[in-house]
Amino acid sequence: MFPGSQPLSGLDVLVADPGLLGFRRPGLLTNHAAVTAGLARGVDALVAAGITPHCLIAPEHGYWGSEQAGEGGGETRDARTGIPVLSSYGVHGAALVQLLADSGIDGLLVDLQDIGCRFFTYPWSMVDAMAACAELDLPVHVLDRPAPLAMRPLGPGTDERCASFVGRMDIPLRHGGRLGDIARHAAAHHLERSLDLTVTAAPGADGSAPWVPPSPNMPTPTTLALYPGTGLVEGCTWSEGRGTTLPFEVLGAPWADHRLADALRGAGMPGLEVRELEVRATHGVFADEAVHGVQLHLLEDPRDFVAREDVDPLRIGHTVLAAMHALHPASAGDFWRRNTASSPLFIDLLWGSGALREGIDDGASYEEILAASPAPHPLLDPSATGADQDAPAPRSDAPGSPA
Repeated sequence: MFPGSQPLSGLDVLVADPGLLGFRRPGLLTNHAAVTAGLARGVDALVAAGITPHCLIAPEHGYWGSEQAGEGGGETRDARTGIPVLSSYGVHGAALVQLLADSGIDGLLVDLQDIGCRFFTYPWSMVDAMAACAELDLPVHVLDRPAPLAMRPLGPGTDERCASFVGRMDIPLRHGGRLGDIARHAAAHHLERSLDLTVTAAPGADGSAPWVPPSPNMPTPTTLALYPGTGLVEGCTWSEGRGTTLPFEVLGAPWADHRLADALRGAGMPGLEVRELEVRATHGVFADEAVHGVQLHLLEDPRDFVAREDVDPLRIGHTVLAAMHALHPASAGDFWRRNTASSPLFIDLLWGSGALREGIDDGASYEEILAASPAPHPLLDPSATGADQDAPAPRSDAPGSPA
């Protein structure tokens, strides 16, 4: 979230009134970014309030968010509380059902910070766990959080062929909702079995909290503002900046030169300036190689940038990819990143269909690509499904509450 005063979350509400939780041995799907309004760890605040999780369940990047993309944290114990920590990352279907069944929990409590972008994986860890809980007839209780990009929805939906762990459901690429909205939508439209779902609402305002990086490659609010667009660079063979201090802001390739900066400067992207640079990543694509490229600089506060009607980060992503595509040398091999021969290309999974890839290959405009993309299903109104709990003001003596 963006700098400012910390808004209250569903965690603060539950800590103020522990009786809201309807089960006694919760598994807690969470990580380090789930904190109280006073920035105390969520698990510590819950224990102090008399709710001791039976186990912690970590998504991608592990509980502490210290693992890189595509990595979980393995099984361990929380040093402060001694609570076992399990990893659900990479565990799906029957294997996830078995993991939860073996854990001894009698319900799942979820507290994760979403960022409002469909290809961020934390919501899909929740949705997969919800499906497993439905199989086991276990209740799910989601502690909602103010979303830093819960603004106007942007971008395409997802066709069935491209549903994956970077987009399980047909919702807008920048979906404009909170984690609780995704939970309700999943319960109504995605799960094959009925689920006992409760969402504790977050009374705090969106976009007004101290920044707690939710993952190792989401270090700043500027990264977050650009991510729905520049995250699409992961679908090609150029670098999206992982392994540098400015992932998704620094973009390039070993074969790139000044022409990338020139092309992007000439594109007239509102709210941005483009600076030519060269970096050397410590890991990721082109680790230890000199990568020439650009840094995208915001000209205003990220909150103001994402709120502007004339700013569309997906259009920025299209502009960047089109420039890279035009400059891609034949000697560098394929432009689009390939997975297995039988699966859709990764760019199709990120965008939700083949429309962006095909459009850039054909020189289509952003508007033409959107018109050729699947229309998204909007997230449900909060009252549509799932029990919602009122959000009373936390006690002044609740752990982690503001002084």
